[in-house]
Amino acid sequence: MAKLFVVLLDDSRLAKLEGSGLEKKVSGLFGGALKAFNMEVSDEHTAKILEEFSTARTDSRGAITDVPIAFNRVVFDEIAKHKTLGPEVMAGVLGRVAEIKEAAAKESEFLPAPELDL
Repeated sequence: MAKLFVVLLDDSRLAKLEGSGLEKKVSGLFGGALKAFNMEVSDEHTAKILEEFSTARTDSRGAITDVPIAFNRVVFDEIAKHKTLGPEVMAGVLGRVAEIKEAAAKESEFLPAPELDL
C-alpha cells in the first residue's frame, strides 16, 4: 500500500508553483496554520527511501518521516521542476541520493542535537 510524504509549504514555495495547478492540491494542517501537500509514494520508492536513509521511518498514519532536511528540500525542488506530485518526483529524488547524503552530513555538523538535562 502506498505511503504518504508530507511536503510543507510556505509563501515562497507556493509562489514557485503558482499557475501549475498544484494549488488545488494544497491541504491545511493544524486548522490551516500550515499548508502542505500529501504526496503518495509507491511501495518501491518507500522501500528505497527506508534503505538509503537510516533515520527514515513510517509512522502510524502511513507517512514517511524522519528524513534529512536535505531530502525535504530536494523533494520540493523536484515538485517545482516537474510541476506534479506524481511518481517522477520521487524517481528524481532517488536519483539524487548521493547529493542528499552529502548535504545531510553537513546538516549534522551544523545542527547539533540539543542537550537535555534528565
